Amino acid sequence: MKFRHIFFDLDNTLWDHRKNAYLTIKDLFNRKDITTIYGIDFEAFHQKYDEINERLWEQIRDGEIDKEYLRTHRFYDTFLFFGIDDMELSQYFETNFLDEIIGYNELVSGTKEVLDYLKTKDYTIHIISNGFYDVTHRKINGSGLTPYFDTITSADDVGVRKPNPKIFEYALTKANAVKEESILIGDDWVADVKGAQGFGMDVIFFNALNDDIKEEELKAVSYLPEIKNML
Repeated sequence: MKFRHIFFDLDNTLWDHRKNAYLTIKDLFNRKDITTIYGIDFEAFHQKYDEINERLWEQIRDGEIDKEYLRTHRFYDTFLFFGIDDMELSQYFETNFLDEIIGYNELVSGTKEVLDYLKTKDYTIHIISNGFYDVTHRKINGSGLTPYFDTITSADDVGVRKPNPKIFEYALTKANAVKEESILIGDDWVADVKGAQGFGMDVIFFNALNDDIKEEELKAVSYLPEIKNML
């Protein structure tokens, strides 16, 4: 067997962050009666939030901003786009979003099927997440995934995020693994695919959004259980 250690990204690879975030923000939006008070359509708000949040996470990944900046600005900048300059309201959303998103815990389709399969094949399974330490662990615990993983590495453990090679080095050391016997499965083209490749580690791209990305010799799946044909 070539691989012994399987490293998974967490958000949108196993834990369905897109769906859970949507449900959490919708609940907060309705609780604060935003449509009635400010005349903002929820779908338009969520679309703008998603766009701003993605851009801020890219900036965090690239070391341009820190997590405090993201936590201050993702909702504030979204409300500002709709002409509402209200830090208190924005921070209400931020604080409650992080607390309440854990309550949904929808998993990406096929997650437990794949993890059960890998366990029967005696792979050792790990997490490498760019997320915050406390939120990462609460997501894994809350969704019942804890028993599957031998180690969990979050960006806060290392102080850098994928694609920085230091987080891969840290995770492999923690797992007592070598890169030749390890493979990463993740949905982010830059953080996961390019990060693993830059580190010299094999990778499977989980192309959940069916992006038109082609690279010779790249292993890719669009549905998690397809991984069973590769491992």
